[in-house]
Parts: sequence; structure tokens; C-alpha cells
Amino acid sequence: MIPMDKPLFEIGAAGVDAERLVRDLQAEVARKIEQGVYADARIARAERTNLVHLRNEEQFLGFYLQCLRDAVFVDISDFEIRERRRVLAPLLIRLKKVIWGLLKFYTYRLWSQQNQVNGLLVTAIEGLDEKYAAKIRALEARIEALEKKSGG
Repeated sequence: MIPMDKPLFEIGAAGVDAERLVRDLQAEVARKIEQGVYADARIARAERTNLVHLRNEEQFLGFYLQCLRDAVFVDISDFEIRERRRVLAPLLIRLKKVIWGLLKFYTYRLWSQQNQVNGLLVTAIEGLDEKYAAKIRALEARIEALEKKSGG
């Protein structure tokens, strides 16, 4: 068991001020959140939850499983095709739309198969987590009963 006063993991290297680096990253993320760069709520939540604040394995595993559940499926919905280059932009957009139209069927098939695999993997991981959590609870109860029985 990791002591509560120690972080789950530490980042560092010779000559690198890791604390300053983390502060700078957090400030930059906060600035970008205010500008709307990170419109996805999961990104903002991940920064607020920050893995450094998770102090024990149960918290970490619960957070990790929730992230897996949230991100398990590939988004297979259509998307807007844009072009950053101004020269020939309408022509390039039209070309990209034609290519996308030709590839969409195959891409959707791959994505849907990937979604099935991802869903099965998350279900398997959650099943294992539940199985081992129940086993640990049973063993802890058994130890407690043995300690009471032996008077210790």
C-alpha cells in the first residue's frame, strides 16, 4: 500500500525542475480552457482530477476504469471537412469529400469492429476488477475473523 503522504508517482530528471514544469503546464491548460481550446469536457475533467491527486490504488483504478468507459468507443459519426490552405480550398474540400465518400463504408466497418473489441476489453477488465475486489474483501474478512479468533 502506498503511503498517503507520498505521491503515486514522481516525475524528475537531473537538471529539470519538475514542479515548475507542472505549474507551467497547468497554467497553459487553464489559459487554453478559458479560450475554449479544450471544449471536450473530458479534457477539463482530467486536468481537474489530475493523476497526482489520486493517492491510492483504488482511486487510481476507479478513475482509470471510468476514463476507459468514457473513451472506449470510436466516434464514427460524420465530420466536417475543412481546409486550412486558402489557395484551391473549395477544390480540395470537394476532393476530400469524394475520397471520404468512397472510403466511408470500409472505415465504418473497421470502426464498428474496433468498437466491439474495445467494449469487450473494457467489460473483461471490469469483470476482473470486480472478481478480484470481491476476493480481496473475502480474504480481508477471513483474516479479520482469524485475528478475532486468535485474540490478536
